Formats: sequence, structure tokens, C-alpha cells
Amino acid sequence: MDSNTLYYSLDLVSGTGLTLSSEQRAALHTSLVILKKNYKFNRVLLWGKILGIKGDYFIAQGVKDDEMRDKNILYSFNCVDWHLLPPTTEDMLAEVSAAAKGRFVGDPSHEYEHTETRRQGEGDEAVEEEVSVRIKVKEEVRLAATVHTIDTEVSVVPRGAFIRSPHGLVQTNRSFEGLSFSEADKLRNFLHFTEPRSLKQKSILETAEQDPSIDFLDPLSSDVPKGSWSLQFERGSSVCVVRSLLWLGLTGYHVPNTPQHGYIYMGDGLKNMDLPFML
Repeated sequence: MDSNTLYYSLDLVSGTGLTLSSEQRAALHTSLVILKKNYKFNRVLLWGKILGIKGDYFIAQGVKDDEMRDKNILYSFNCVDWHLLPPTTEDMLAEVSAAAKGRFVGDPSHEYEHTETRRQGEGDEAVEEEVSVRIKVKEEVRLAATVHTIDTEVSVVPRGAFIRSPHGLVQTNRSFEGLSFSEADKLRNFLHFTEPRSLKQKSILETAEQDPSIDFLDPLSSDVPKGSWSLQFERGSSVCVVRSLLWLGLTGYHVPNTPQHGYIYMGDGLKNMDLPFML
């Protein structure tokens, strides 16, 4: 959600209950402008809010050159003071997956611990022993990993909103005028804004009909399991809203025939692991 159109964009998704107080909006409107200037970002996005037990994390993203790969993640408790999160690595994702469970606490310095069950001996004489292992994974690290995972799995943009240069640089498409109403009604015209996976598996005939400058992302229609997205028109059919059922709280929006689009996440930061049994 672009900070330049913050008020308008928040109104577009307010029908889902995703909203901020007037005080939070005013604070964000000012602080994100200062954030953009201090860090020399080309664009600043309001990514959303992750709910914690003691406090909520407001998340922003700063974009420099590459819109897809060159992002910095920052968090705040009061929508005024922002703190930079560490870059996400594969080791970090593995540690967070093993150690961090349950709701976010709302304390960046909180450390998670988990209990491993180990078997001693062999055969019938084997004995299960519970060993409490304190993993040094701070909630700040978990926050960075969660934002990265949500972006990787369910970030959504309309087809044509971004363009890739021959050198691989991804930037906003200034000539994008929006999807038509008939195009916005189809899930295949909304794409994952992350490195493609299923695109490489397409046949030569399928790729021959695509424009490599805009068709470099995976469509939502290829997601497994089927039915993990909800698409509908709201506000008198003037805005198309796409919701993820895998990460409840992730909402994408697009106003047809205009370049206005974006997505925002407001939830507890927990993945809906029961989705395959709900469909």
C-alpha cells in the first residue's frame, strides 16, 4: 500500500474490517514521509500490522531500485518511531520455523524456547526424554521472517502493474492504466509479487503467448490447493478485492481502469494450516 495514497487505499479495504484509527493514520501519513527522506527510499509502502499480545507491530517497507528484491523492512509500535529489521536468510527461516510458535508477544527482545523429545536406547528399552532447549531466536527475527514469508507466499499485484527490464530490474509500469472490469474478474490476472516458481514449468506454446516484460510472475490461479483465494467486487462494484485464505488478513485491492492497486496484511502472523481441510 503506497504511502502517497494512504487514506484512499485504507478506505478501499475498510469493508473487510481492516482499518486504523484516525490518530494512527495521521501519524503514519507524517512519519512515512520522514522515513522516505531519511533512508533515501524511492517509495515507502505500508505493509500492514501484526497483532501481538502486549503490543502490535506496524510494518513498513522501503523500496530503492528494484521493486521486488530491493526492500527494507521496518517496524513501529506508535506509527512514529521506526526500527529497521534484519535481512532474512535461509538459516533464519529454519530457526524461526523450529522455535517460534504461537502468538506474537509484542516484545522484540522476547526469546522463544521449545521442547524436543529424544529417544534413548534401542528397541523396547527405548525411553523418551524431554529436553528443554532454549533457542536464541528473538521475536524481532521472527517478525522479519514472518513478513518475508507472507510476501513470498501471498503478495499480490494486478497483471501489468510492474515491468521487468532486459537486465532483470523490476520497476513500476508507468503506462499501466489498470485492468478492465472483465479482466479484474479473473484470478489469473492477479500475480504473486515474488520470484516465480510455476512459470518455468509452462510449455513453449504457453510462454509464446506471453509478454516477457510483464508476464514474469506466477498467477494466483496456479496456487495449490485450489480455492485458497477469494475474489469479489465491493463498494458498488467499483473496487476488486482479493483475499488470501492461507494467510488470513492479507487483502489485495485494485480499482479497474485506474493504476490504483496494492495489498495490506492485518492479522496475528499465523498461517492457516487447516486450509486444505476447509476446502
